[in-house]
Amino acid sequence: MGWAIALHGGAGAIPVDLPPERLEPREAALRRILQIGVSALNARCSPLDVVELVVRELENCPHFNAGKGSVLTTNGTVEMEACIMDGNSKRCGAVSGVSTVVNPISLARQVMEKTPHIYLAFDGAEAFAREQGLETIDESHFITTENIERLKQAKEANRVQQDYTPPFKPEDKKETPVPDGDSKLGTVGCVAVDSLGNLAAATSTGGLVNKMVGRIGDTPIIGAGTYANKFCAISATGIGEAIIRETVARDVAAVMEYKGLGLKEAADYIVHQVSPKGTTGLVAVSSTGEVAMPFNTTGMFRACATEDGFTEVATWAI
Repeated sequence: MGWAIALHGGAGAIPVDLPPERLEPREAALRRILQIGVSALNARCSPLDVVELVVRELENCPHFNAGKGSVLTTNGTVEMEACIMDGNSKRCGAVSGVSTVVNPISLARQVMEKTPHIYLAFDGAEAFAREQGLETIDESHFITTENIERLKQAKEANRVQQDYTPPFKPEDKKETPVPDGDSKLGTVGCVAVDSLGNLAAATSTGGLVNKMVGRIGDTPIIGAGTYANKFCAISATGIGEAIIRETVARDVAAVMEYKGLGLKEAADYIVHQVSPKGTTGLVAVSSTGEVAMPFNTTGMFRACATEDGFTEVATWAI
């Protein structure tokens, strides 16, 4: 048994012909941030500290749909969500509707550690962030040119868009996806286990392009997009409504606990047998250092490493 870490940058209809100038910066970011997590685990940082550190780095990377680079609501505003959970204690914290906090995942941890609650949202979450002295900034910091264009395309097609779903041409009656590298942005997450079997999970997102103001997805919902207990830690990505309906993260843990399946079997069962095709991806680690990264979408930006020296950074099926 040794430490293990896995992270993702979102799942969805990632075109297999995604141009190198769009693919390489994202895979390079995952590779760089993976090494930050590995170094932290080798330095004996707790899994909870590791997943927060890694997700902060992912939030600060504009290539992904979290923190800087979050997608926009139908009103052109940013409403970010995040969640963090410790496996041993099942302590957790979550936030939604955040628009000025530089690192929503750190706000989620403050909710977990500094309040009697689990979940704060909108004005209450923003006020709490200021009370705790977390770094805040004008909302314009999070808005990228690419996401302004992506919202425009989504409005023209009169639809919301999942992570990595290419924009649609309004004149295309069959709504055939039109590849567009600038629209490929993804929810982020990280799971980690140390050599003692302690587990933690963290997830952060900007949600769906052109979502209704006030919409809440799976990321901050314990047991849907994020979950950790003494068996495993899971961070999911995809279409939030589908992930919520299937309680994806908790179901992986439940199948392990009640059916006695290993992590890979349990994760594959929930993603490929239970979840509707094209909706779900996840990264997971077990208390014994197993790693699983299944997805039923075209692709999922993902990376993992284990103490025995195994490392993987990939986008499509291998």
